[in-house]
Amino acid sequence: MPTDAPPAKPAAPPTPFSPLAGLLSYLVPGLGQITQGRVGKGLLFLACIYTLFFYGQYLGTATARADGVTYHVASNVYLPDTAATDNPFNLSPLIANLYNRPQFAGQFWVGIAAWPAVWQYLTYDPGKPGDRIFGQYQRTPSGEAINATGTAGDKHLELGWVYTVIAGVLNILVIYDAVAGPAFLLAGQPAPGKGGA
Repeated sequence: MPTDAPPAKPAAPPTPFSPLAGLLSYLVPGLGQITQGRVGKGLLFLACIYTLFFYGQYLGTATARADGVTYHVASNVYLPDTAATDNPFNLSPLIANLYNRPQFAGQFWVGIAAWPAVWQYLTYDPGKPGDRIFGQYQRTPSGEAINATGTAGDKHLELGWVYTVIAGVLNILVIYDAVAGPAFLLAGQPAPGKGGA
């Protein structure tokens, strides 16, 4: 008795490799997916990562008064310039600064939203009250300001940098999704960039 074999399913199209989409998703989370035609996914990534990042920045701001002096921390996203005073392994200045504040290595991956911290680091002058472009935004706070606000406040400052680091690390997954495409394509579904989901 002959049996009919079920018809073979058509193979899913190969997923295109797209470094440009990855770069766009690094700059603005989800932008690579949006340019590939996966608009809903891209907007979801954009909203979730930026909400997490900017809420974390909000939590990471504080003002405190100690000994008659008011101290302010404008952001918890910054790269300090501490290599001259705190470099126990004689590392290059940038590596020493990342060693002293490893949080920025995660925050950096959120893209353009963390670039003011890079600008502030490159143009930092402790003799000036703030940068002429960004003011105090993502500028390295003084050690006294960190100590005063940390002592006077609760755990919001620490929780804030955790949120911003998580946002940056999650964006690495978004970048990967933009470069490699979706994990699964249904048979007959067009690949990203060709009207795909």
